[in-house]
Amino acid sequence: MLAIAILLGSGIALGGGASLAVTAAMRADVRQQQAETDKIRREAQREVNALAARMGELQAEANRLNALGERLTRMGQLQDGEFDFDKPVGVGGGDAVEDMPVGELADGMDDLKRKFVASGEQLSVLESLLFNRQLDLNAVPSREPIRDSYITSNFGGRADPIKGGRQFHKGIDFEADIGDPVLAVADGVVSFSGDRSGYGHTVEVDHGNGYVTRYAHNSRLTRRVGELVRAGAEIAKAGSSGRSTGAHVHFEVWQNGAVVNPRNFLSQQSPLKVKVRG
Repeated sequence: MLAIAILLGSGIALGGGASLAVTAAMRADVRQQQAETDKIRREAQREVNALAARMGELQAEANRLNALGERLTRMGQLQDGEFDFDKPVGVGGGDAVEDMPVGELADGMDDLKRKFVASGEQLSVLESLLFNRQLDLNAVPSREPIRDSYITSNFGGRADPIKGGRQFHKGIDFEADIGDPVLAVADGVVSFSGDRSGYGHTVEVDHGNGYVTRYAHNSRLTRRVGELVRAGAEIAKAGSSGRSTGAHVHFEVWQNGAVVNPRNFLSQQSPLKVKVRG
């Protein structure tokens, strides 16, 4: 009986030890699997974070292109709504949808970034060209020297309004009241500000590229020689100084030292009406 008891006790002890060993092995497997799962999760999160960073770069580039496109729309004077950069692009498709591998998504984002960069470079070149074109346009006489007026005497041959007889009129006369602002028709630098024989109080603006404009018969000059003026800026007050029959703005355009017809440079959309004074 004693021997049997000893054998039974030994068997139970051996069985309990084996059970504990199996449990410990299972726990070790679980810990290893959990560690591998955590490692996979961390690697997946790193990939997601990398994709998020690329997405942020693409979003910033898209915002830059949208802003650049809006500037080009304004510079090109395109009609409102012709290019709407806030409107989503219409797309569609009827094929079955499959899961996209992470690597393929990353490659697609890299390709999209390259296209964004190339498009941005091309738009930047276009912006530079449009800006230079705008500078050139601003330096060419293409506006009226006074607002809300009309032409009272045209360029060329006419009857002299003071002595009679034939006279060659070197500019265009615009109706004005004394004190009305006289405006520069383009960007430039004041090259003369003072009295000229017959012209009275006169201001001249050199626009570069051979263009000079003259504004005469003013009541007062508001700019000095050497001052930079922008298109539309006031340079004098209208008047009737010099050889004049009444308040008006006499406007001349000189190109490479020769006087030319200012009508060739006035805006094509000018609302001016011709009203020749007798």
